[in-house]
This record gives sequence, C-alpha cells and structure tokens, in this order.
Amino acid sequence: MSEHLRVDKANGTLGITLARPERRNAITVAMYSALAEAVEGAAGDSSIRAITFRGEGPDFAAGNDLADFLSALPRDTEEIPVWRLLRALAECEIPIVAAVHGNCVGIGTTMLLHCDLVIADDSARFSMPFVDLGLVPEAASSMLFPRLAGRRRAARYLLLAEPFGADEALAIGLVSHRAAPGGLVAKLDEIVKALLAKPPEALRLTQRLLRTGTQDEILTRMKLESSMFAERLTSAEVKEAISAFFAKRSSVA
Repeated sequence: MSEHLRVDKANGTLGITLARPERRNAITVAMYSALAEAVEGAAGDSSIRAITFRGEGPDFAAGNDLADFLSALPRDTEEIPVWRLLRALAECEIPIVAAVHGNCVGIGTTMLLHCDLVIADDSARFSMPFVDLGLVPEAASSMLFPRLAGRRRAARYLLLAEPFGADEALAIGLVSHRAAPGGLVAKLDEIVKALLAKPPEALRLTQRLLRTGTQDEILTRMKLESSMFAERLTSAEVKEAISAFFAKRSSVA
C-alpha cells in the first residue's frame, strides 16, 4: 500500500482515504496501484458490503501528480495503474460511496462516474482539464458525461474544461446527495449505515443489475480513451502544455 493512502476495513465497510493533503491529494502512480489493489481485493472479500472514498485535507483529489505520473509510468502502457483502477471500479459489484469536498480535478471527477452514490458539500468544485494539458478524457467520461448531462454541457466540461459546483453536479446526476456545511462525514455514515441494513445479497444483485447492459460498453470506451491517452503522453503538445502548467504554478508560488 502507498504511504499516501489509508485503507480501513471495519463493520462490513472498506474505507479508502486519499491521504496526501500537503499536495491536495494529487495521485501518484504508487497511489493508483494501491487504490487498484484495494478495490480488487474487496471484490474477493464476501465480508465487505460497501466501499467508501474520501479525501483528507482541503480537497478530495487534485488529479494526477503530473511530474510523478510522467516519470513513473511503466513502459507497457497496458499496465498503467490508473487504468487498472478504472477497470476495477467499472467491474466492482460492491456498492461504492464517495464523499467529496473541495477540488475534484481530472480523475477526482471522472472516478465518481463509477461510484453508485456520491455526496458533496458546498465546497465541492469539479473540473476536467484534460484538453488544457494536451490530453484526452479517461474513465469513459467521453461517453458517460454526454449521457448524464447532455452533449452541450459535456462539451463545456470536456472541451472548454469549465469547472462546476455542487449544485450543478447534483442537477446533472453526478452527485446523489448534498451534505450540510460540516456534515459530510455524518452524511456518509448515514448512507453507509442504510446500505449495511439492507439484505446483503439483494443489495449486491441490485447493484449488479444497475450496471448490467453498460459495463462492456464502458470498458470498450475506456480502452479507446486509454490508447489515445497513451499516445498523447509522448506528444510535443503534452510536453509543452505541462511545461506551461509548471511554469505558471512556479510563478504563482
């Protein structure tokens, strides 16, 4: 497991916390590997009846740690840990609940498409700046966001990389529940307790039915996106965009 990830198993729940608050939970390759391992492990554990995701500190997840992501990727692009995680989420047959706050950037937003329930507080802000970095979307978001929000709104999110808040996320269905100020953890506990009170086999079967009919299509779109994403990683456009990103961040700092 990564030092920047906490995984706690208790009372039928696997709690996963991104724990790199000093970097706003920017996700490293090691963290992706640990996340994938945790979700895959839960699939084979009949005692786990719910999976939760949270972020420590001011943000849920600031997307990829770009420097680490580019330097630590395996040469075999099929083994890139982020894609292993996304496949695990798409194939998971255990209810997944995410509680989000602050910035949810890139995969911090797209991974929510594969959660069954998402709670957000007023501070939550979602953005997918893939194009700004010379990249393309992942997590089948290029298919799922147009279906969720409509093509025009999805174009705002993915082509223009416009951010949006918790109210809009609730309106389009990315978020299922709103938490009162300071009440995010309490709302998460409430929802998890409600899930755990249900008959476990009926819950699993219903969760599976909710995903039946779309899973193969999602995995096919993920594969298409990942092939384009891998090609983009070695492009001059990406190198220029990421250099500009770091230059801008340095000037702000």
